[in-house]
Amino acid sequence: MLPSFYLRSDSDTSPLRIGLLVNSSTLPACFAAVVEQIQQSNFASVELVVYNAEQTGAPADIAPKRSWLGRLAGRILDGRRRKTMLFELYERWDRRNIKATDNPRTPIDCSTKFARSESLRVTPVRTRFVHRFPADAVERIREKNLDVLIRFGFNILRGDILTAAKHGVWSYHHGDGDAYRGGPPYFWEIREGNPLSGVMLQVLTEDLDAGKVLCKGLFATHDGISRARNSVQPYWGAVTFVIQKLRELHQHGWAHVERTAVAPAPYRGKTPIYRSPSNYEMICWLGPLLARRSLRRLVRQCAPKIEHWRLAIRSGRRLTSHPGAPADLGDFRWIESPRGHFYAGPFLIEERGKVWIYFEDYDYATRTGSIACAQVDGNEISEPVTVLERPYHLSYPCIFRAENGIYMIPETSGSGAVELYRCTHFPDQWKFEKELFKARTVDTTVWIEEGIYWFFTTIKGPNGSGSQLWLFYATTLTGEWIAHPNNPISTDVRNCRGAGAIFKHDGKLFRPSQDCSKTYGYSFTLNEIVCWDRDRYQEKPGVTIEPQWSPNLMATHSYSQAGEFEVIDGQTLMPVAAVLNTP
Repeated sequence: MLPSFYLRSDSDTSPLRIGLLVNSSTLPACFAAVVEQIQQSNFASVELVVYNAEQTGAPADIAPKRSWLGRLAGRILDGRRRKTMLFELYERWDRRNIKATDNPRTPIDCSTKFARSESLRVTPVRTRFVHRFPADAVERIREKNLDVLIRFGFNILRGDILTAAKHGVWSYHHGDGDAYRGGPPYFWEIREGNPLSGVMLQVLTEDLDAGKVLCKGLFATHDGISRARNSVQPYWGAVTFVIQKLRELHQHGWAHVERTAVAPAPYRGKTPIYRSPSNYEMICWLGPLLARRSLRRLVRQCAPKIEHWRLAIRSGRRLTSHPGAPADLGDFRWIESPRGHFYAGPFLIEERGKVWIYFEDYDYATRTGSIACAQVDGNEISEPVTVLERPYHLSYPCIFRAENGIYMIPETSGSGAVELYRCTHFPDQWKFEKELFKARTVDTTVWIEEGIYWFFTTIKGPNGSGSQLWLFYATTLTGEWIAHPNNPISTDVRNCRGAGAIFKHDGKLFRPSQDCSKTYGYSFTLNEIVCWDRDRYQEKPGVTIEPQWSPNLMATHSYSQAGEFEVIDGQTLMPVAAVLNTP
């Protein structure tokens, strides 16, 4: 859904004129997808393709390789390369860990796509790693009156080429530029145990890694030792960044693009420039890591455990929503699920003076969830009853009042749509009302104010990687969804998924979000919404609740309140025999 949404602009502004800087007509698959999105859009066209005349074949990172023995021999003979020989062997092993269909750098022949555009071959003036364009080449590029140049090739660019297009040269930086400069991308995040792996789209300047950052995504670092696997989400998850910003440029103008750019931040990397790891660094990393993993595998085989979610409830108290203030989490009482099930993702609603809890009831045997509910009584609940089942997985039962009725939008990503259900007899009879939005989304959360229906929903990215938080609004519950101009609200894995119902506290509005960087649903944050209308949206993080609030918790990712009650959930490692219906 994400790419198709970005392909249309209703502005009557002249179409954007785009130029591409490439090494050859063969591009990595993720960049080929960017080109295809531009060509499919109704507001931009590729007018010029500038080839690097130094390159006679495919780009170096996807060109045919020598045999590994040949490369190894070359490293042994080259003293400087010999120092990183273990990394070369690691890379050779790592290439086996990713399928060509998943690999964002799989080579794609774009000669047919490029045939529609004028081409220009340029021999850059090289100074070590820097490329400058000859004056005559810059002049020819200027004559094309381009709005944007997009860099998919060449080296570090300096000189007049940076201003040859109206809005500069846009380039991906794979890695969070605030934490990693240099490379190889997505290796050092694993090596340093950083839970976040980032990617940025920036406008290049003379100063390396100091350009204007148009947008930035932060993704969960892959749990393992594979750089190839860790690159999948950032590369594919950022594939819409270019078309997203081009659409904003066409629809709202350059001032809007500048206003929504990422604010500069001080560099916090552990070294000024990262380089390929030395043999010593590889040994210090892999030796202890592999030993620990072998030990954990042995422990799991001897005493197998399962990640198990539970609910906890309390009354008469409230979580503070102020950052820095100590979170009061005492008196929560755990609710146990029957064998073979877990409970998670709770929502509370008050009806006729009583409080009811709706939640995901997950069946380990079928690996699907249904929606169940129960009445809250003190710190206990009544016997749960199943209120909604489908052939696909259901969770996150966002329940709310609207238009003199009670409605629910559960997570139904398995159906590929956002589904609305109406309560025909409270609390246990529900009827499908309408498909509100066609997309693979999760954790849709509703807020209604002054006759406007607001929908937060997290849309899964291309190739199933990455997520973006989007905000829509409508004038009726079942009306057409209108996208907010600040979309996506977040491309940060730490807050781009909902963690429960939006609520008011002390006159302020809060949106709970979950942090999935360290693991799925690791923690949640109560974000204060400080600016919200049809043109603007801004929030700031409030209190964050991490799993350490209760012994042995691994994750805690949902929160809801109603009446005098609060409910939260948590995940623990439980022995398989204690959870499943095993013989």
